[in-house]
Parts: sequence; C-alpha cells; structure tokens
Amino acid sequence: MGLFALLLALLALYAYLYPGLLSWAGIARFTQNWFPVALVAIAQTLVMLMGGIDLAVGAMVSLGTVLAATLVGGSVLGAGLGITATVAIGVVAGGLVGTIVALFGLPAIIVTLSSSFLIGGAALLVMARPGGSMPDWLSEGLVGVHPTALLILIVLLIAWRVLRATPLGLAIDASGDNPTGAFRSGVNIVAARIAAYAISGGLAAFAGVYVAAQTGAGDPLIGTPLTLQSITAAVLGGVGFLGGQGTLRGAVAGSLLLAVLVNVMFFLGLPPVAQYVMQGLIIVAAMGIKRLRERAA
Repeated sequence: MGLFALLLALLALYAYLYPGLLSWAGIARFTQNWFPVALVAIAQTLVMLMGGIDLAVGAMVSLGTVLAATLVGGSVLGAGLGITATVAIGVVAGGLVGTIVALFGLPAIIVTLSSSFLIGGAALLVMARPGGSMPDWLSEGLVGVHPTALLILIVLLIAWRVLRATPLGLAIDASGDNPTGAFRSGVNIVAARIAAYAISGGLAAFAGVYVAAQTGAGDPLIGTPLTLQSITAAVLGGVGFLGGQGTLRGAVAGSLLLAVLVNVMFFLGLPPVAQYVMQGLIIVAAMGIKRLRERAA
C-alpha cells in the first residue's frame, strides 16, 4: 500500500514538472524508457522468488543488443528470425546458469557473478564497440509514437498469469515458497529453477533487442546498470532475497517507481551520479523498513 501511495505521489509530481506526460506521445515516450527496467525487473523477480539472484541480467541485456544489431535483418522474416535467435540464446544461456545453480548447489550469487563476466565477454567478442544497426521500421514500431512497450508489458503480465496456472508455474511458486514441502509433494525443484533462470535469460535478451531498437545499434556495455536497477525494482516491489515473497505485479510497480524517480531527479536538475546513490539508498531503506515491519508483526 505504501509503495503505491508513494508511486502516485511521484507520478503527480512528475506530471507537474512535465505536463506533456499526460499526452499520448508523453505516455509512449515514458513507457519506452521504463520498459527495459520493467522487463529486467520481471526477469530478476522470477529468480528471486525461488530464493536465487541473477547478477548476469545486465550482461545479458548487453549481449542481446549486440546480437540483435548483428542478426536482425531488414525484412519481416529476417527481423523475426533475428529476434527469435537472440531470445533463444538468452534462454539457453540462462538455462545453463540455472543448471549449474540447481544441479551443483553452488551459490547463485557466485555463479551468476561469474556468468556476468562470461556473457559480458561474449558481448565484446560479438561487437567490441557500439555498432551494427536495426531496421528503421522495427525501431519505429517498438519505440515510435505509439505506446507499444506498454502493450507488450501488459501481454507479458497476462502470460505470467497464464503460466502460473500451468504445472511449471505452480512448480516455480511452490519451490520458492516452501522448497522442502514442494520436493516432498513431488515437485521437480531442479527443473523449476532451471526454467526460472532460462525465462529470465530470455526476457533479459529481449530487453536487449528493445534497447537496440531504441538506440538503433548494439552496445556491449549498455546493460551494465540494469543489474542493480532490476534488484532495486524487485526489492521495492516487496520481493524478498530468501524466496517465496513478492509478486511480479509488485516488481513492475517497483520498476515504475524507479523510472519515475529517475525522471523526477532529471527534471530537478540532479546529476546522473545522484541516481546511482539514490538506488543504493532505496535498497537499504526498503530492506530496513521490511525488517522493521517483520519485527513489529
């Protein structure tokens, strides 16, 4: 409740500072900037709900941008194949990370930190410096004058609702909430964890496709800040580090609050470095408030 009240207050302040926000074009422009953060927040939340963490999200976004700028062709078929290949590579990479975490029982923070260097290195191998290109019609469709990003986000949330009703979705929920009980009930926890990391990798790679459409090129380092932003948004949305706590809806709201906060700080004239300081303070404050509430309960 507190999160949504703060979100409404910040949205009102943002609308006051930037009246154009309330127009069709303003909504489209804002959601374009918000969408990559929302996407990686969803990706991070899927993993955190199971008690894990994915420090390779940002590197996967970077890899997604350079792959998209390299593989996406100018025709509709070429674009479809390029996007599919990019997302598939993200799914495979995420699945491999999940396999190492789930099968070998290694700490997720260590495995995903190591993976971030490997994936980041792969991005630099594909493209050592910003370059490549994206079809103009695709960039116009994704980041043009219409709020396409908002529609995609709504579709993703509906897809998550549908997935939760499937055996895989139920396994992901149960494995995060009570892994011991889920295991004794016959839930394949290993498969659920691998699937969560694979979906997370695919979403992060698609975020890279979107960022490439925004910038019109690939950049092997552009996704780095998104790792911290994805964790910040998830924590703001009430997702716990130990798993079983939080919702995707909360994480999306957390990412929205983060996006609004960044825009408000921009209009107030604060330097970019203040945004990083604020994100760090937000994580500490959110965890502190959560701990105080747990002690008071």
